[in-house]
This record gives sequence, structure tokens and C-alpha cells, in this order.
Amino acid sequence: MKPAPDFSLQDQNNVTRKLADYAGKWLVLYFYPKDDTPGCTTEACTFRDERDVIQELGNAEVVGVSKDSVASHKKFAEKHHLNFTLLSDPDHETIEAFGAWGPKKFMGREFLGVHRNTYIIDPKGYIAKEYIGVDSKKHAVDIINDLKSLQKES
Repeated sequence: MKPAPDFSLQDQNNVTRKLADYAGKWLVLYFYPKDDTPGCTTEACTFRDERDVIQELGNAEVVGVSKDSVASHKKFAEKHHLNFTLLSDPDHETIEAFGAWGPKKFMGREFLGVHRNTYIIDPKGYIAKEYIGVDSKKHAVDIINDLKSLQKES
């Protein structure tokens, strides 16, 4: 296992959050392309709906990261009643550090953007599991199942 890259980013309430804030807890850190788009909304709402179950598993926290602004995150969180932290990474430094930034294609056009990746970080700050290019509809259930098995192993 490798250590999770450190970060220091503003959340939807202008509070600076760091990796160290989650020490001693399991952290589900998910990266997504854009607030209030269909796939990202589906993913966020499934995390919202499963948050209590996830939190019961080792006091795990869910945190979403995109390059959208703090204001955009606040609007997105309020509109969909999101019950977890969203972090703003406008310079995509943390997104890149986790390997969630790169070439994408949409309607025949290629560009750089955020990939839908998730990382489960253990209580000691190591990446215990990574998911590359996830299915936004069933991803939260996969996380729950994997958190259960990872906690049995630790």
C-alpha cells in the first residue's frame, strides 16, 4: 500500500480540510468531473443515501472532490441535500496527485479533465483500494462491501 497524497482544500463552507483531519478514520475520497451533471448527481445522491451505512463502518467519512468552485459546491450540496463534504480543487493539484486527471473524450473531442475515480484511505493514511472509472449508479454499494472486507483484514 502507498500513502495517500496530502491535500489542503476548501470545502463547500469555506473550511480548509486536510488529509490529517481524517486520521484514525476510513476515508472514501471520490473524484468527479462536474457539479450538477447527470452522472455526478447520481453518484453524489447514492453516497448521500448510503452515507449512514458507510459511516457506521469504522466511522468512515465520504468526501467528494472536483475542480468546481466553493460556491458551486455549496449550491450543489444544498440542491441535492448532500450530507458530506465536497472539496474544491480549481488548480486540480490534488486531483492530479491521486491520478484522477487526464485525457478524456466527449462527442469526438479530446480534452483534459477529471476522471471518476475513488480511493479508500485507511485510518493510517494509506490507499487501501482504488477504483478507476466507476459506475456512478452502483458505486456506493461497492464501497460498502469493500469497506466491510477491508476492515476485517485490518
